[in-house]
Amino acid sequence: MVKPVLKWAGGKRQLLDEIYSRFPADYGRYHEPFFGGGAVFFDLEPADGTVNDTNPRLVNFYRVVRDEPDALISRLREFRDPEADPDDSEAFADENWKGKAVEQYFYQQRARFNRRAYADEEWPATEADRVEEAALLLYLNRTCYNGLYRENSSGGFNVPIGRYADPDWVMADRVRAASRALDGTDIRNADFEYVLDAAGEGDLVYLDPPYQPMSATANFAEYSAEGFDRSDQERLLATVERLDDAGVYFVLSNSGVMYELYDDAGFAVEKEGATRSINSDETARGEVDEIVATNVPEGERGEQGQASIADF
Repeated sequence: MVKPVLKWAGGKRQLLDEIYSRFPADYGRYHEPFFGGGAVFFDLEPADGTVNDTNPRLVNFYRVVRDEPDALISRLREFRDPEADPDDSEAFADENWKGKAVEQYFYQQRARFNRRAYADEEWPATEADRVEEAALLLYLNRTCYNGLYRENSSGGFNVPIGRYADPDWVMADRVRAASRALDGTDIRNADFEYVLDAAGEGDLVYLDPPYQPMSATANFAEYSAEGFDRSDQERLLATVERLDDAGVYFVLSNSGVMYELYDDAGFAVEKEGATRSINSDETARGEVDEIVATNVPEGERGEQGQASIADF
């Protein structure tokens, strides 16, 4: 069992037992089309398969973790305290992309990280650039407010500095463990439908699409998550139906408002409670309804042991 390297909204640490209880006793390769923080993958440590995310910065990060862990750790050790003065030897020591004064090291590094979004040239373009972006992502993830990842309409990361007594952004042991877990895994940056070609009969697909907690009175017709709307949810249902027809096992977690959609499709679906701790609105944190849906027959499910639920 490996602990996730990144804090990531929507992580499934609290639902691991419920998810595992739907897994088949035996399956081939493992696929995860919505990787995010990878809580399920890293706890499971599958030997072979694919993971995917539409966020290119996140995909770059995991490829660097897999292929260049020592270079990543070495670079992370060079970063300074987020509240320190900016580094005069690096760009954005005085002002950011919008001409706003930079007075703390954190905001200098945030500006450097946003080169992908705001610069005229392609970046990252070299292996050194890719390691640098991965290091910046982990540094910002561990020092920004509440570990939140958020982009503006231009793709710029805009989360402010957090308040931590002694933040650990090097995470050397976790990076090396995650590198070993990802070894041999195909890391993709594509739409989730890639899995229709990647997964074969007897394989297992775990899907955890983007969604936001909804009120108890909300329904699917009202549902919309940023960057993943109703049409995407309908495409996702069609995708798991095609996986089912192809003899591929799937387990899916989603917002509670999706219950009827998967129930009407004939899949086994149950509501579960999960605690949300990463949210920019503190009042929105707490237990929310989620569903776990699957096509795995009860008689073919395995008996997974207690899943690890590691605190960050």
